[in-house]
Amino acid sequence: MKPPVGAYVVDARAERLGIVMGHEGSYVQLRPYGGGRKWDAGPRAVRHATAEERLCAATAYAGARSRGEVP
Repeated sequence: MKPPVGAYVVDARAERLGIVMGHEGSYVQLRPYGGGRKWDAGPRAVRHATAEERLCAATAYAGARSRGEVP
C-alpha cells in the first residue's frame, strides 16, 4: 500500500499511529501525531487508521500537551 502524503496510518510492526510525510524507495516515512521523530515503515506494515484510532491519538496528544509533556 502506498498511502498519500498527509494520510493517517497505523504501522502494525511498531503499533503506532503516524502521518505519512513522504515515500523513500519502497518505504513510507511517518511522523507521530503532534510531531516528533520520523520513522520508516514497510508498505506492507501500514494500514489506514480508523476514526477511533485518530481520535485516540488526538486525545492522548491533547492530554500530554496540557500536562506540559510536549510543546
